[in-house]
Amino acid sequence: MIRSRLLHLSLVLAAAVALSTVAAVGFGAAAIPIPKVWAVIAHELWPSLAPPPDASRAERNIVWELRLPRVLLGALAGAGLAAVGAVLQVVTRNPLADPYLFGVSAGASVGAVLVILYTGTIAGTIGLPAAAFLGALAAMLAVFAAARGRDGVVTGERLVLTGVAVAFILSAVTNALIVTGTDRGADAALFWMMGGFGTARWSVLPIPAGLTVAGLLWLWLRAETINTLALGDDAARSLGTDPGRLRLELFVVTALMTGALVSACGGIGFVGLVLPHIARMLVGGHLRALLPVAALGGALLLLWVDVAARSLFAPREIPVGVVTALVGGAFFLWLMRRRPAA
Repeated sequence: MIRSRLLHLSLVLAAAVALSTVAAVGFGAAAIPIPKVWAVIAHELWPSLAPPPDASRAERNIVWELRLPRVLLGALAGAGLAAVGAVLQVVTRNPLADPYLFGVSAGASVGAVLVILYTGTIAGTIGLPAAAFLGALAAMLAVFAAARGRDGVVTGERLVLTGVAVAFILSAVTNALIVTGTDRGADAALFWMMGGFGTARWSVLPIPAGLTVAGLLWLWLRAETINTLALGDDAARSLGTDPGRLRLELFVVTALMTGALVSACGGIGFVGLVLPHIARMLVGGHLRALLPVAALGGALLLLWVDVAARSLFAPREIPVGVVTALVGGAFFLWLMRRRPAA
């Protein structure tokens, strides 16, 4: 019964994500009908099978070169951040854990801000994401190195506390760079840090797509083992799990996923915090069930949040992170009112 419900819910969410992906491409300052959107996509994917679309060159460029990469990056970011948040909440037994727990986002921000301030642009389709990803990797290595105590053991508590400390330090570095930079560069850096998909291009997608899909698959395959960490280290050992090794593997996988996504779209908060709670309300706390529902729900949420961000005040665009913060904050206030006092 539970498996049947999970399968049904997952299929419904997957269908909603697929339909929303096509629909979302049509929204924006220049609206494009959905049949025309599908015709352009079909012809680009299968030129020998699908006839040329009845669309202008500008419409083809908008659909294929601008909006479709943006929509796909939004879906990837939603799925990856929600899944990482679900895993970290289970492993740390902390309902407020999110993908930015280990300072990875702060490291990516340092790399991105350096490029923005010292090259004067956020338009680089390779340079900006690459610099942000290198910053995220550097932060990940710094956290792991600092979290190793004199005994050489890395515990969950040390990782979390070290990640918070490193994030504070890197945030201070980012703020110092912005304050000492030019006004134009500072504005561009702040806009990037608030999160968005405006710079998404096909050349940006391979790294976040590859690491996110591989990471999701690895997390789902290891879900049964990861669940044992929620019981405590002693219980996990009694079940044949090496908590230290598994925690290290989780740290590397989740940090790489988060770093790849943040490097491509900036810091988008609340998705990895809110979606795991919604998924848990629907299917319970077991990771094997929680991961697909959280990932698909996250993808669906960010698809439509991005539509709102670029359509509500078109042609002006709101940072996606602003919209997710508003939605996430409102949801948490509602959730706190529903929960009985401890």
